[in-house]
Amino acid sequence: MISYIIKRLILSVITMIAVSIVAFIIMQAPPGDYVDHLHNTHNACAQPTTRQLLGAVCVVGTPEEREIVREMLGLDQPLVIQYWNWINPMIFHLDFGFSARPGGTFTSAAGLIKEAVPPTVYLILMTILITWTLAIPIGIYSAARQNSVGDYVFTLLGFTGLAVPDFLLALVVMYFLYSNFEYSVGTLHSGTYELEPWSVGKVLDMIVHLLIPAAVLGTAGTAALIRIVRNNLLDELTKPYVITAQSKGISYWKLIIKYPLRVAINPFISGIGFILPALISGSVILSVVMGLPTLGPLMLGSMINQDVWLASDIILILGGLTVIGTLISDLILVVVDPRIKLS
Repeated sequence: MISYIIKRLILSVITMIAVSIVAFIIMQAPPGDYVDHLHNTHNACAQPTTRQLLGAVCVVGTPEEREIVREMLGLDQPLVIQYWNWINPMIFHLDFGFSARPGGTFTSAAGLIKEAVPPTVYLILMTILITWTLAIPIGIYSAARQNSVGDYVFTLLGFTGLAVPDFLLALVVMYFLYSNFEYSVGTLHSGTYELEPWSVGKVLDMIVHLLIPAAVLGTAGTAALIRIVRNNLLDELTKPYVITAQSKGISYWKLIIKYPLRVAINPFISGIGFILPALISGSVILSVVMGLPTLGPLMLGSMINQDVWLASDIILILGGLTVIGTLISDLILVVVDPRIKLS
């Protein structure tokens, strides 16, 4: 086990290096850079001779003036040098660099990420809890009661959940709740708890506010996992060991829970590595629609502003979550399914 973990950690480091290179290259792919974006969106200055890099960058129309700012930001360097200047502080000093905000202001990328990570984690954990709590029991019931009325109902709901986009469902839910109950979904806390210190009441208030966004975000995932559990469980129920166990008098539900289910939930566990980044990337539009302060809108805004530093940081974080999640899922699979051997 220890040698396997060490081997996977080495591979994880290599994977993260590859992800960082790909992320930085992708963010450099669009034409132009942050200075061009700033010039196109804020091409005005009362005093053309007054320019400050920190605080506000005054970019006027001439290419020479844009080159001055580009040189100050290091954007005139070769791509390899830019990549090293970005990744070097992160590796040796855990410094995520700066973020170029709209209007020419600069701030710490770590500060922005730190503010967005907790709401993102809360939303993801609530989504996973809702998804797994619903998908596993419903999938078991649909397989055990194949072709029943309940199976058809859950199948219809499942395909509907897969077909309806999350952001559209979010708009419908928000309109329904506000028009009928005057309830706003767009925050993580009520006004009375927004600036209060953490307490039991604030935690409960946050959970209530997270239920609806998490349910909307997890709709498609729940529907897909229901189908996965149902189909895998149906395959297992026809195998000889299940028929033999039934012939020996083991109750049907006890048999399902004890044997076939352990095999049927393997896709749940193997998919842990992709749950975190998928939910974060899938929540981009949903968080924008609902006004949630997660990593999604932050990543979208950085891409729109051609803020290559912050966008690359977030993409690298998503890659890290994928690598860590995959390692965790592999280790859990060994425990759940003894047929899987470490090599």
